[in-house]
Amino acid sequence: MDMSESAGLDSHAWGIVGHKWAVRLLQRAITTQSISHAYLFTGPAGVGKMTLALAFAAALLCQEEGAIPCGRCRACRLSAAAHHPDLYVVESEHVGADLKIEQIRELQRQLAVSPVEGRRKVAILNRFEEATASAANALLKTLEEPPAYAVILLLAAEGRLLLPTVVSRCQHINLRPLPADVIRQALVERGLAEPEQAELLAHLSGGRPGWAIRAVKDKGLLQRRAQLLDELHSLIGAPVSARLRYAEAMARDPVVARETLELWLCWWRDVMMVAAGAEASLTNVDRYSLLRAHADRFGFARSAATVEAVLAAADRLERNANPRLTLEVLMLDLPRQ
Repeated sequence: MDMSESAGLDSHAWGIVGHKWAVRLLQRAITTQSISHAYLFTGPAGVGKMTLALAFAAALLCQEEGAIPCGRCRACRLSAAAHHPDLYVVESEHVGADLKIEQIRELQRQLAVSPVEGRRKVAILNRFEEATASAANALLKTLEEPPAYAVILLLAAEGRLLLPTVVSRCQHINLRPLPADVIRQALVERGLAEPEQAELLAHLSGGRPGWAIRAVKDKGLLQRRAQLLDELHSLIGAPVSARLRYAEAMARDPVVARETLELWLCWWRDVMMVAAGAEASLTNVDRYSLLRAHADRFGFARSAATVEAVLAAADRLERNANPRLTLEVLMLDLPRQ
């Protein structure tokens, strides 16, 4: 019996798909009263950072003793409805916008007041990589001298996108993509998808349960994916002028650019894996014939170089490089027929 079992901890009680180690770590912190004043949850969009943060917040705010929210008390009901007066969620206006210093200052004013209903206040700062430099520096002051009753949860794609001084003041929990089987099983058990659909979505999700659940509810997500992959295939045979026009259009919308690069990265990783003869964990299984054709045409070295080029472009965009110039360079690096 491991430590979590001997402590009576239940990774399923929080309703989290996968990430058992993270759930048990946080549950153990509650039962042993060793809760950190700040946590940093990192991982790709849709991997479960917000779900974990909200579950942790509910457990911290629950009026019953223990690491599992009772689901019955007033605090649990308010948390489930996102109306708890001691729970704050702060984020930019939309994906790709700035999280501003005014939002941090307002949060600081709220945290300066004692809890309204319980022993703690919990603040969740979503997509904190979108914080401006002034906003990040302002929060740093709170992280250095937090109120004793406050627990601050930062959510970000990667820790390296944040100030090192911010990261160093948080307990870092990195959520990695989940195995396809875990996501497939969750979709079926929760009645969200039939086994065949669940199998496909589990692979297409790239290990992100949030993406799989959104794809069940929003059919446009799969249609958008198909469109972007079709456009990528067209670009491989397109002249430079067409590629540069595509880059110009992408550069106008940071959200579209991020979505496109994430999908391209996944595609070229699959091509690389097929070229290497390692096909056990492919994502784009519904387009295997095209993956095979690209792998045969471009080989391992060329597809691996494309993966590096896409990664480099995504990294430059995250660091606020010129979007149009960055994407134009990437277009020149894409393989050609």
